[in-house]
Order: sequence, then C-alpha cells, then structure tokens
Amino acid sequence: MNNWDEIKTAFHVARLGTVSAAADALGVHHATVIRHIDALEAQLNVKLFQRHARGYTPTEAGQDLMRVAQVTEDQFNQLGSRLIGQGEGVRGEIVITSLAVLAPVLMEPLNSFRDLYPDVRFRFLTDERLYRLEYGEAHVAIRAGTPAKDLDNIVQPLMVFDVGLFAHPDYVAQNGCPQVTEDLREHRYVVSDDLDGRAPFLRWLFEHVDPHHFVLRGSDQLSQLAAINSGLGIGFLDRDWGKSLGLIEVFPMQQEWTSQVTVVTHVDLHRTNKVQALVHHLKSWAKETGRM
Repeated sequence: MNNWDEIKTAFHVARLGTVSAAADALGVHHATVIRHIDALEAQLNVKLFQRHARGYTPTEAGQDLMRVAQVTEDQFNQLGSRLIGQGEGVRGEIVITSLAVLAPVLMEPLNSFRDLYPDVRFRFLTDERLYRLEYGEAHVAIRAGTPAKDLDNIVQPLMVFDVGLFAHPDYVAQNGCPQVTEDLREHRYVVSDDLDGRAPFLRWLFEHVDPHHFVLRGSDQLSQLAAINSGLGIGFLDRDWGKSLGLIEVFPMQQEWTSQVTVVTHVDLHRTNKVQALVHHLKSWAKETGRM
C-alpha cells in the first residue's frame, strides 16, 4: 500500500460521509473518489465502507485505516508549521502554548513584538496538557514549574511569576482583609477547578483553608476573574494585572507562591529566525520589567 492519494480520499469519505462531499473537499470528480475507494479495497482485500442510501459508513477495518490516516494528516500539517519561518524574515504564524493563568502577563511582550514584526500572527494555545513540540504542535512553550526532561528541547529561564490574593473593593468593604494566616479561614475564595493542581500558590492555599470556603471553582481564568470582580470571593491573580484592574491586594505576598517560568523550544525550530526573535524579545522584556 503506497498510494497516499487513495488513503487521503478514503479519509475524506469517512470524515464527510458521502462521495460528493469528499470530491468537493478534494477538488476532484466524484468518479475519482469512487475509483480510489475501489482500488484501495481491492489492494487491501477488505471492505472499508458500508454503502447505503445516505452515503458511506466506515467498517471496523475502515475505522482502523482512518485513525492511521488522521495521524498522518496531522503530522503533515505539523510539518508545514515547522517549515514556515525557515526563510530570512520574521513573518507568518507563531504557535505559542502556555497556561491560561500566564496569558495576561504575556500579552504585553507579544504586543510589543508584533510592533517590531507586523507580519507575524500568533496562535496562543492554553491547555493543561503539554503540547508536543517535537510533533510541531507549537513553536514555543512557556511553562511554569520544573519542565520535563527532554534532550530535544531547549529550556531557558524566562521570568518569575508573582501572584497575589485580590478582591473587589465591595468584597473588602463588606468583609475586610485577612491580616494573618489564621484570618484566611474567615473568607471566601475563587480557585481553579483543578484541586490537584501543581501551582505552588494553590497548594499553599489548600494547606491553610478548608475546601468548604471555596465558593467558586472555575476551569478557566476568565470565569475566575468574573467571580472575583463580582465580589464573590478572594482569588489569585498576577500582581501587576490585579492592580491594573482596580482590585485590592488583600494579603501580603508569600514567597512560597512564586513560580519559575521557562521558555521551551524544540531543537529543530530553535534557530529559525522567528523563534529566535521571539525568545530574545521575551527574555529582554522580562529583564527590562524586572520579572527575571
């Protein structure tokens, strides 16, 4: 089996369900689609689809083939992402993966980077899972905590992530501020829904406050910020960001809350112009703003 065109055709039929839809997606005649399917089934000596009035449904063998085809297509797409930016200029798409909690901090240097290179576009992916740089899922990863060891990844310190406990002025007017650690038990909190999270500030809070004080657990930064802004409770935010929003820092920052943030690149992409330019800009910004 050495004809990728036939496998690609079968993949589109399985994904879209009809020959006509697959033909439109591939830009070929519907007879070509049927010919590819018939040739592939003959070559493999197995039925890949059940034909019926509504279209084509993959058989078990067809589903197996489609899973392999999906991985192959993903890798082709990721290869394209790797190859973009190999030229002279700093332009095109840069895919960055990070935690959502770091997004408010990182938008400032990304904005100033684009002032320097207006032909750059960003994709900013936030997820708890680690995107795989070796598969081209991202050009740059910005991660908190101790990074996983990988000889193919280049890891550089970027900044220290400082957070504080913030509340809306209305919450403070009604409930006051905790003065010492024991006072924390008298307040309400907005926290991440991931109670097993590795963030040091969350681990610290979980050690000092009983979970029944967590009045809202949010799966994303936006929902947590909305809850803090509504006066529902106290929550952790980047210190500069929290102050810029007019919120009140209600408790002295503890050294145990800080996290080391690193910038991670894969060896295959590390020396491309746009990745080098972005990493250099991020590190310069961190130094100039005193975040290193």
